[in-house]
Amino acid sequence: MPPRSYPTARQKRLGVELRKLRERAGMTGSTAAAFLGGERAQMSHIESGRYGVSAERVRRLASHYSATDRHLVDALAAMAEERTKGWWEEYRGVLPPGFLDLAELEHHATYMRRIHMLHIPGLFQTKEYARELILGGVLDLPAAELNPRVEHRMARRGIFDRPRPPEFEALVHEAALRMRYCATDTMREQLEFLHEVSRWPSVTVRVIPFDAQITGSVQSMLYAGAVIPPLDTVQIDSAFDGGFLDAEAQLVWYRSLLDSVREITLTPDESRKTIRRIAREM
Repeated sequence: MPPRSYPTARQKRLGVELRKLRERAGMTGSTAAAFLGGERAQMSHIESGRYGVSAERVRRLASHYSATDRHLVDALAAMAEERTKGWWEEYRGVLPPGFLDLAELEHHATYMRRIHMLHIPGLFQTKEYARELILGGVLDLPAAELNPRVEHRMARRGIFDRPRPPEFEALVHEAALRMRYCATDTMREQLEFLHEVSRWPSVTVRVIPFDAQITGSVQSMLYAGAVIPPLDTVQIDSAFDGGFLDAEAQLVWYRSLLDSVREITLTPDESRKTIRRIAREM
């Protein structure tokens, strides 16, 4: 089987975690490949996500590396067993890979925490608001590309239709509620929808008021919790794609950032009142 040309972020992550286990064991790629009866190139492809690997091989490698974290090994084996393609694969070759990776990340997240400084969270955008936002970020985008971007963004919200949707906390700056990316009616409709979303059982929306003092540089980002903390992921917003971070030091830093920003937000009830008030002022 030829190597994958474009492994997903999740496939790459599995390979990265297997490489970390190997390096902690002090083994070379050649040694690990020989254990599997292959060559160094095979191990390189596995660790880059370009080759799939079975759950049984993950467990064999973990045992060979003397990995003692059973929860991590179980989680990696579960990742290796994933074979079903998600709905987002319909957009492969149509949208940038980062868009698909984000949908996959949200699909597998056990909980999510977001900071949004200048716009409404993508999962909670109305179709018209999303359309205007996308057009403003990518000039002269043809309809053949615009429509799939809007459809994809709307489809991502399907995670909240599950019997047990993930917990989602959105920390949204007041500026995002007032920025005029679209006509007044569209913006008012968007804010009314955000107000409705804030009442969903698994969703918490907290507004960062203008008069709150923000320490340091705060950027829009997503923290996606995994089945175990070492597999958590941070995604940094971009108009064209998305960057994914997973180093332990980065995860610790962004968890601390989220906690510090949360301390300066309004309560959920106060936030709902603020959203409704701003909508009525439109």
